[in-house]
Formats: sequence, C-alpha cells, structure tokens
Amino acid sequence: MTIAIHHCLSLLNSCKNLRALTQIHGLFIKYGVDTDSYFTGKLILHCAISISDALPYARRLLLCFPEPDAFMFNTLVRGYSESDEPHNSVAVSVEMMRKGFVFPDSFSFAFVIKAVENFRSLRTGFQMHCQALKHGLESHLFVGTTLIGMYGGCGCVEFARKVFDEMHQPNLVAWNAVITACFRGNDVAGAREIFDKMLVRNHTSWNVMLAGYIKAGELESAKRIFSEMPHRDDVSWSTMIVGIAHNGSFNESFLYFRELQRAGMSPNEVSLTGVLSACSQSGSFEFGKILHGFVEKAGYSWIVSVNNALIDMYSRCGNVPMARLVFEGMQEKRCIVSWTSMIAGLAMHGQGEEAVRLFNEMTAYGVTPDGISFISLLHACSHAGLIEEGEDYFSEMKRVYHIEPEIEHYGCMVDLYGRSGKLQKAYDFICQMPIPPTAIVWRTLLGACSSHGNIELAEQVKQRLNELDPNNSGDLVLLSNAYATAGKWKDVASIRKSMIVQRIKKTTAWSLVEVGKTMYKFTAGEKKKGIDIEAHEKLKEIILRLKDEAGYTPEVASALYDVEEEEKEDQVSKHSEKLALAFALARLSKGANIRIVKNLRICRDCHAVMKLTSKVYGVEILVRDRNRFHSFKDGSCSCRDYW
Repeated sequence: MTIAIHHCLSLLNSCKNLRALTQIHGLFIKYGVDTDSYFTGKLILHCAISISDALPYARRLLLCFPEPDAFMFNTLVRGYSESDEPHNSVAVSVEMMRKGFVFPDSFSFAFVIKAVENFRSLRTGFQMHCQALKHGLESHLFVGTTLIGMYGGCGCVEFARKVFDEMHQPNLVAWNAVITACFRGNDVAGAREIFDKMLVRNHTSWNVMLAGYIKAGELESAKRIFSEMPHRDDVSWSTMIVGIAHNGSFNESFLYFRELQRAGMSPNEVSLTGVLSACSQSGSFEFGKILHGFVEKAGYSWIVSVNNALIDMYSRCGNVPMARLVFEGMQEKRCIVSWTSMIAGLAMHGQGEEAVRLFNEMTAYGVTPDGISFISLLHACSHAGLIEEGEDYFSEMKRVYHIEPEIEHYGCMVDLYGRSGKLQKAYDFICQMPIPPTAIVWRTLLGACSSHGNIELAEQVKQRLNELDPNNSGDLVLLSNAYATAGKWKDVASIRKSMIVQRIKKTTAWSLVEVGKTMYKFTAGEKKKGIDIEAHEKLKEIILRLKDEAGYTPEVASALYDVEEEEKEDQVSKHSEKLALAFALARLSKGANIRIVKNLRICRDCHAVMKLTSKVYGVEILVRDRNRFHSFKDGSCSCRDYW
C-alpha cells in the first residue's frame, strides 16, 4: 500500500493536465487517503501552481474536504491570486471565513490583498484592510507590506504611506515597497524623499529607484541614479538599456549596451532582447547585424526569445531574407511567437501571399494560431489587397479556432476594406460590429476616406470621432487633408483656425536614417543644426536633378494650405523623409542602401521622389512609415502604389 501511494505522489509531480490529475485523485480515493490533509493538500497545491485550468477543481476539493487546514486554504487563495481571475481569491476567502472552515492567518490576508492589487479594486482593498484590523494583523510586517503594494497598485499613495508610517519597525522590503507605491502613483518626488531617508539600502532599493525614474520618463534622474549605484547587476543594465530605448533615445541605448560589454559583464536575455527591440524601433540595421554576430559568437542562439527578437529586428529593419534565415534556423524551437513574428514581418513588406502560405504551414505543423496570429495575418491581407482571403480568415478565426474577435481584428477588417477603396462597406461593417467601435477603428476609416478623397463620408466619420475623442489632432489633420485634396481651402483654413484656438498641436513628423552605425533624426522643416543645413543643401541638388533628368513635378496636393504653387512646392520639399534621404545620399558611400524610418504615413509627393531618386541615383531606398515598408528600386516601389 505504501509503495502504491508513493507511486501516486510520483505521478502527481509529473502530472501536466487536469485529466491525469483526476485519475490520480481516483487512486487516492481507492487507497483511502483522500481524507488525509497531507495528500489532499498536495493535490490542491499541484492544481494551484502546475495546471492552468485546474483551480476550479482545487476549489471543489477544498470545499468537499471535512476539515481543511490553513495550508490548503492559503494554497488555493494564492493560486487564484496569481491567476487570470484574481477576484476569485477574494470569493474563496470570504466563503471559507463565512462557513468557519478555517481561521485566516497572516499568509491568508497577504495572498488575498495581493489578489486585490492584481485586479485593482480599491474598495475591496479597504474591506480586506478592515478585516486584517479585525483579526489583529494590522501590525504584522508581511500583511503591512502587502497592503502598501495594494494601495500603490490602486494608485492610492496617501494610504500606502500611511500604512508604512504606522509600521513599528519596517524592514528593507517595506521601504522598497513604499518607494514602488510612490512611483506607481506618479509621486516621483515622494519616492525620492523616502529613498533619501533610508539609513540602509540594498541593491533592490537602487533598482526600484532606477526603474521608477525610467517608467516616469525622467531619464536624467535615472542616469544619475545609475552612475551613483555602488553595484550594477543584470537588472540595472537591462533597465537602462530597455528603458532608454522605450523612451526613444536609441543611440543612448546602444551606448549603454557597449558600456555593459566594456564593464566585463555578459548581456542577459532581457538586455539582448531589449537592445534588439531598440534596433527594431529605430531601424538600426547595421548595429542589429553586429548584435546578431555577438549572439552567435557568445552562444546565445539557443534562446528562443532572442531569436524571436532577431526575426522582429530584421523584419522591421527591412531585411526579410535575414529574418527568414533566423526563422528557418530555429526548426523545432519555434513557438507561436516565432511564427507570428515572421508572418507580421511579411505583412509589413506587403508580401501577403507569402504570409498566407506561412500561416497555412504553421497550422499544418500543428501549431494552433492565437488572436495575435490572426491580427498579423489580417494585416498581411490588408496590405496586399487580399480582400476575399481576409474575409475568409476572419470567419475561420471564430468558426474553426473559436477565437472571439477583439477590437484589433475588427480594425484590421476596416483597414482591409478602406485601403482597397470599399469605404461604404467599411462603414457598414463598423455599424454592424457586435462590440462598440473605438476611436482607432473610426480613425482607420477616416484615414481611408482622406486617401481616397471621399469628403462626405469623412465628415460623417469625423462626427463619430467627435463623440469619442473630439480634440485629437490626427483626426483634424486627416479631415484637413481630405479637404485640401479636393481644393476646399476655406474648410482647411477653418480646421487649422480651430486647432489654433483650442491649442491642439499636430503630431510632429520625424524621420530616422542610419549613417555609420549612428541614427540621425530629422524633423519636418527644421534648418537649425549643421546636419539640417547639409540635408537642405543636398535636397536642393536632388530636386533640381530629378526635375531635369526625370521630369519630376511636385505633387502640391500634399501641401495643405491655399498658397501659391511655388510656396506649396517649398512646403512639400521640407518633409522629414526627404531630408533624411538627402543626408544619406550626402554621407553614404556610392551604392550603399538607404534605410529610413518615419513616424507618420509617407505622402504621395515623397513617395514619388523616392521612386525617381532610386532610378536617377541608382540606389535602393527602404522607407518604413507608420503603416508598412516601401522598397524603392529602379524607379518603382514594392507596394505597387497601394498604400
């Protein structure tokens, strides 16, 4: 009997699904140990931490057990606390206390309060705080520290600090928790004040301050903390590299990565994926290639997340063949993220047919697509004009894979119809959506109306947007674009005037270009620094040559003011992507490829200039705008003028 029970426990440790677990439970019943708290506790523990869908089963085990102990109770409460349904942690706790099955201890309250933090219910948090006071646990260090975290997570810094101030002897964990709470509640000054009061600090204290400053966007303060740190570990370096990149300072992120190596430390998974992400965002292809070489040399190529980051980096830097090479090299290590990243990369480059083929290959391999996979697939259909295919996959998502469409999927369908000019169909689709359309969905259609010059529908859509996001500068600019294209300058002037009166500023257009492993940023119309002057002078030369040799005529519809033709030409000539192009041609060696990243959609005039420049100057130009990639070669674009 003892041997059989030990065998059951061994099977339990290797159990991976609910069906196997119920069979083991049946063996426990057979051997008469199902009423033993030790064995039932083991079952509940395994349900709570090892099998994702087994928590309801664990709950039934607990409720059916004649005299559950605190361990069983706390295990289940903790399991729910860390699950996707943390509110059930509170429900179980209340149910157990009401029935008097078990007297809650400090761990019980700590796990429940942590659950409250996870689902951000300040009202429930107050109730749990009162219960802790009722049971005499208000001064317990573990409970108090968890309360600080809960109030911080709910954005209630005042109560977090009050709990901390009432602690008799707070330890370092409590000090660090209250600093974190201040940052989470946007009280940056309060966090610094508490940090300065600390008599003793551990490494976590410094990292909490560093992460807090980075998240708040206070990069200079983060740099000061980083320079003052007595010791920097993997977390410190990763926080700086990833955080600075996410704040848009890509060159600095690369510098910190180089400094990490000079300090004799080996990059970890987080710092590597972080700096590769920075390359992806900035389009820094040359630095990305160097990182790839480092990954291979240092033996990090076995890490799946790093390979996925490489696929994303190469795709976003415009080199799909290299992304595909990394993808093919993963073989059995591919996960759903790998497949989806590759499909997304093909979608960005307008290779819709290939993206569809790869999706079918993925399902043939037995990999079940998720919602994100379908977003990438629908984007691919949209950018390639595959309307029927997009409609079929949208239907298949729910019918075959039982994935309920989310707002992103509906947005993809609106983009699919709008990009192809089926504007009324897109409008009807939105009106029939089973969930309320967001401003982003309507904005997608407004952009399509602007591109196709449908002013009447654009005005209807803008009315809808006025109800959701009335002061969005992008919407006003899109409507203004539609009016300007139709030559309705009075309406353009009216929109511009209203933006000035309401102090609504349009998003500043910028472009990045990589020259000599350094990213240079250009802003529309700027002519202040040396590189700006250099770019403007080179651009004058390019425009003259395009006019003489290729018959270039500026598409002045891209200029959005009712001014003389000459002034319109001057306006469109100052677009940031043209300046980036000119600077690259001035600095790069002959025959070198040019890669430009733009934060907004490329206009028709810039698109025409890129095509003609690729032919006249014999260069390949890659532009990544907000929507997709444009690969210019020999006077044509990979998008086939469909964007």
